Formats: sequence, structure tokens, C-alpha cells
Amino acid sequence: MAVPKYHEFYNVFLESLNDGKIHSVKDCRNYIKQQMNFTDEELSETIPSGQPTWINRVGWCKTHLKVAGLLICPSRGHCQITDIGKNILAENIKITDTILIERFPAFAEAKRKRPSENIESTVINEETPQELFESSYNYITDKLSEELLESIMGGSPKFFESLVIKLMEAMGYGAGELTPSARDGGIDGIIYGDKLKFDRIGIQAKHYKKDSSIHSPAIHQFIGALKSQSFEKGIFITSSKFSKGAIREAEKNHIILVDGDKLAKLMIEFDVGVQTQKIYKIKRVDNDFFSED
Repeated sequence: MAVPKYHEFYNVFLESLNDGKIHSVKDCRNYIKQQMNFTDEELSETIPSGQPTWINRVGWCKTHLKVAGLLICPSRGHCQITDIGKNILAENIKITDTILIERFPAFAEAKRKRPSENIESTVINEETPQELFESSYNYITDKLSEELLESIMGGSPKFFESLVIKLMEAMGYGAGELTPSARDGGIDGIIYGDKLKFDRIGIQAKHYKKDSSIHSPAIHQFIGALKSQSFEKGIFITSSKFSKGAIREAEKNHIILVDGDKLAKLMIEFDVGVQTQKIYKIKRVDNDFFSED
């Protein structure tokens, strides 16, 4: 038998959480493995990266249930069923993507952005194979960004400051250093614009919840700290977002802002906190090679 598709795990995944307690994803997988009675062949099947297929699909199942609001992830690697999840499970129906699309707008919107999953829908959407591949890549990257922000929020403010310095170094700046908390004067870290340390850049790193906002007073304070310590350039990085007033204030004073979404994308781009699973190369025929002129 073939390994079930991700949506075929919806019911059993929610069942593993039905007691309302917080469970590790590992515990959920063990429950699913026990309930599904996989064959040795199904357990040994892997995707190109080497990860077992069933584990990969359970992971996507969790992601989709979370998007629909049927479960939450209070901390990295842990899940808890929501009241909505309990209610739909109590209906004793087979949960499908169609049901989730019909009932939960957030899931419907995410599904709309997701690449087509079969040839028929690809034809209807008039997507070329390369467009479909790129759509898949963008979808995976978006979900990875969400997971990165969850991991960031699970860490301490000090870890966040260290992460920011590591990211700046990975982006090609010179060496960075954290400012001792007792005497940082409003500057959390220093990064140098080049490896010879000619150009100092002041860093402010705010470890806030992703739904909160940084407002203009915080930008004012950062500008004051930069001036008092003779910094000509500053970068304000947060795990949350910036208000429109904060953005206007930063633009007027040439302060670079990096919100949570941009931070996650930069981490992916510069391989900070992520690992490459698989590299795909898209090739085409070299027409010059076959030219006989």
C-alpha cells in the first residue's frame, strides 16, 4: 500500500491531541504510527531528501491543521488541539481539504496561494511546470519563515540579540559584538561595515511577539542613542512589526528597519538557523551544442 497523503492524517492527528493537553510532535507521530499500522515498506519509503515519507506528510498535515485553526503550537515542536478542532473531530466526519476550505477562511486563502496538486488543476490554472515548481518553492519558503519566527519566539531576548549579530556577519558585514546590558546606552550591538572595522553600525534588537508593533517613540530613542554614541548608521531589527509612524520616522532619519517577516527571509537567504535538505537544478537543452553551423 502507498503511504497516505497528508490530508488522510487529519483525523488521526487531531485524535492524538483530543485530551486537550500539550503534546510533542514526536508523541503525535508515535500515536499515528500505532493507529495506522504501517507496513515495513511504507515506513521505509523516503522523499528525495532522505526523510521518511510518512513523517514528511504528517508534518504537512500539522501545518495545514494549524493554518485552519484546529490546533496551535504553544512552543517549538509541541501542539495542542483548539476548541474548533475538538468540535469538528466530535462530528465523526472524515476531515478533508474541501471541508477545511468551506469552513475556515484562513485555510481557504492559504490553499488558494498553494500550488496545484494534480495535473487537471494545473491545466485549469494554466501553470507551466516551471511556474508550478516556483509556486511550490515559494509556499515551502513561506511556511519555513513561519517556523523560524516560532523558533525565535521560543528563545530569550539575549539569544535574539546574538542571532541578529550572526545574521549580519553572514550577510557579509565585518565582525559584530553585543553591548553589555548594564551599559548598552540603547545600543544592543555593534556591527562593522567592513572587515577592517572602519564603519561602525549601531544595532537595536527587540524580541517582541509577532502581533505587537514597534512605534515611533522607540525609533526616537534609538536615534538619540546613536547620536550620543557617535554612530552615523543604525539598524533596528525586531521579531514583530513596525507601525506606519515608526516607518516614517526611520525613513526621515535614514534608519534601516527589519521586521519579523523580513528577518526570517534574510535568515533563509543567508543560511542562518536553517539547513539545506535538497538542491534541485532546472536544466534546458543547450541549442548551441546541437548547432552544426
